[in-house]
Amino acid sequence: MSESSTAAPPLPGRPEPGSAGPGSRGTGPAVSVAGRERRLAERLAELWRYRHLVGNLVVRDLKVRYKNSVLGFFWSLVNPLLMMAVLSLVFGFIFPIGEARAPHLFILVAILPWNWFNAAVAGGITSITNNAPLINKVYFPREVLPIGVVLSELVNFLFALPVLLAIVALTPSVDFTRHMLWLPLIILIQGAFTLGFVLFLATANVYYRDTHMIMDVVLLAWFFLTPIFYEGSMYDRYTLSIGGQAVPGSRIAFIVNPLASLIANYRVVIYGSMQGPPSAPDLLFLGRTALTALVVLVGGYWVFHRYSGQFGEEV
Repeated sequence: MSESSTAAPPLPGRPEPGSAGPGSRGTGPAVSVAGRERRLAERLAELWRYRHLVGNLVVRDLKVRYKNSVLGFFWSLVNPLLMMAVLSLVFGFIFPIGEARAPHLFILVAILPWNWFNAAVAGGITSITNNAPLINKVYFPREVLPIGVVLSELVNFLFALPVLLAIVALTPSVDFTRHMLWLPLIILIQGAFTLGFVLFLATANVYYRDTHMIMDVVLLAWFFLTPIFYEGSMYDRYTLSIGGQAVPGSRIAFIVNPLASLIANYRVVIYGSMQGPPSAPDLLFLGRTALTALVVLVGGYWVFHRYSGQFGEEV
């Protein structure tokens, strides 16, 4: 049979024959520049078209996590209860935390958001390098891989959240208040910050494979520098002189550590303070935290797209 003289049109979302697609080997400078110059609206529209792929990646990660386990997804509900039991034993009897009301809840409110961030960063760093065969064979927006990791860890956090709220309702010394309605906004802010941070680290790990090993140490130090086992006011014993004016240590800590700000907001709407009941978050403080998260998200997304066209050559 003779070869047809009319070439078939390229498939949607696939590179034309003889041209290098995004992320494929042999991507030329012109293709890379063209990819970088696409407008943000076009990139987001393309990502939206692949939303089902993101959903499939989230489902896959959850199935792999709970494969062959007896309780399956119920581990997301049981885990906070086990953590509460351990925290009650350790910080309620062995190492009591000052005058804190319900010390197990004081820590649990902070450690659950930290676990989401920690797991998302640990998995998202290698989300590109671990999927090298897929990247070199199929075209899709590369950011769906780190997004899938962050969202799958978010699902685990959301599974644990009702258990946390039930513990709050059953704890006599902590009030269950309407201020918890701020939680969706705080979760959204943490999601933006986490995704931006993961996008940046996933890009760095493509070119420097020891990034994830360095982050293991950084995350350990970050954990203890974040007010999880103590209040942020503990930093006020230190002051920094800026322009002849003394700045409290807690303010510096909240500026340089966005996780400290996020956890402070979780704690104030769910638990309150060691002495006081829950309350609405300070809007200026929450706004600064949201602005930081937005800057990290935009910066991480820009870096990711700046180099995603060469991922196929590097992985």
